[in-house]
Amino acid sequence: MAVRSFVRAHPLLPAGSRVPAPPRPRARIRLSKAANCLASSRHRGLLWATWLASSGYVVIAIDYRHAPAWRWPAQIDDVNEALRWVGAHGHEYAGDTSRIVLMGRSAGAHLATMAAWFTSPIHVRGVVSYYGPVDLTEAFKHPPRPDPLRIRSVEEALLGAPLEQMPERYADASTITHIRAGTTPLVPTLLVYGGRDHIVEPKYGASVDDALRARGTPVAYLEIPWADHAFDEVFNGPSSQIALYHTERFLAKVTQ
Repeated sequence: MAVRSFVRAHPLLPAGSRVPAPPRPRARIRLSKAANCLASSRHRGLLWATWLASSGYVVIAIDYRHAPAWRWPAQIDDVNEALRWVGAHGHEYAGDTSRIVLMGRSAGAHLATMAAWFTSPIHVRGVVSYYGPVDLTEAFKHPPRPDPLRIRSVEEALLGAPLEQMPERYADASTITHIRAGTTPLVPTLLVYGGRDHIVEPKYGASVDDALRARGTPVAYLEIPWADHAFDEVFNGPSSQIALYHTERFLAKVTQ
């Protein structure tokens, strides 16, 4: 019962409905988190991939060039190139490339949403964002308190300079800029944020939810009140299991 109060948007599947079994394997692309932001657990990623594979999905995990050695837009360029490869070769791994969904965590979610909404060279059915940054300009102006990763230094490493020196670059790298610039619906989206996240604050998830809704985009917003950044590092923990439940329902809906 309490879980329902965490979902700000109407669910994309009716309450109580069963998740249908996939008639054939579906492709799901996972983007890893950037190394310069927070270390990622290979074990945790394997658990998620194994769960998805057992549910009938083909999971393709891709990486990209990291800052500060490589500046934006190298990261999204790499994602687009990887998606071209998936479109051409995904069937070789029993994937149905007509039913692709992107998913990412943190910086990977920033890239997954940017690609799914605006830059992907292939068609995708939807995108799942776990605590993805959406507004680099606002985050630079108003970093979180406490600020364990020193967000301004992370963004400077990605973009090459402080906000005051290149405001246009910060705006262009922010998905919220492009969402607000259009009026047509974007691909179905699941947004998952932690209510106690001190790296990517949940207010950004709520703002992008509002912006997507204004465009008529099918979107569900899940905020877990007690969860911090990278809550899914503990795969069997309550936060991960709540997020997994809603992720499963979302994937089943958009890949029907």
